Amino acid sequence: MPVPRRFDRRPPERDQTRINERIRVPEVRVIGDDGNQIGVMRTDEALRYAQQRDLDLVEVAPDARPPVCRVLDYSKYKYEQSQKQKQARKHQQQITVREIKFRPKIAEQDYATKKRHVERFLRHKDKVKITIMFRGREVTHPERGQLILDRLAEELTDLAIIEQRPNLDGRNMTMLLGPSKAVLSGTLEGEGEGDGVGGDGEQAGDGEQAPAAEQAANGTPAAQTED
Repeated sequence: MPVPRRFDRRPPERDQTRINERIRVPEVRVIGDDGNQIGVMRTDEALRYAQQRDLDLVEVAPDARPPVCRVLDYSKYKYEQSQKQKQARKHQQQITVREIKFRPKIAEQDYATKKRHVERFLRHKDKVKITIMFRGREVTHPERGQLILDRLAEELTDLAIIEQRPNLDGRNMTMLLGPSKAVLSGTLEGEGEGDGVGGDGEQAGDGEQAPAAEQAANGTPAAQTED
């Protein structure tokens, strides 16, 4: 059960739009409810004009000289704006960054398994951060990590583009892969294959638990989301 906030002294959010009697300037430029410009009027006259039509006088361009006001139904206008914002948020694409970790002396079978994970993430239009972890004296041979990253990028040419070239930072070498244009557009042949069976021989029961299992196996942190 969530713990309620104590003593939240922040004032409630207030609509800063000036409407009707909140418009204090002596005169305004008025746009009618039909979208046609009426002209410059005294503010009290513009307010009476709106009230005669059972509408509101709404300031839409406060920085203009004189400020521009529209005659409209403000409640309906606010509702339509909120619906537009909801639709815009729905169409925003959320990009998730996954991470898969390799060792410079990785066995061929482990390499194939991790490569399948990378393929699956890319097909789901996620970005993938590939990390080569060096231990002890392994860091004196960064070319081994470079070979793995180059091989992976070459084998995934159809699925991935390199967004960040291999970079050695301390004991880790990283590379960032993003989904290719063919993946993003949905034109890649065979896209979606292996989603239910996990690719080349992965069990179908992994389902929703697959990312968590991969993180536990690979020491992968939680997925990060880009705005």
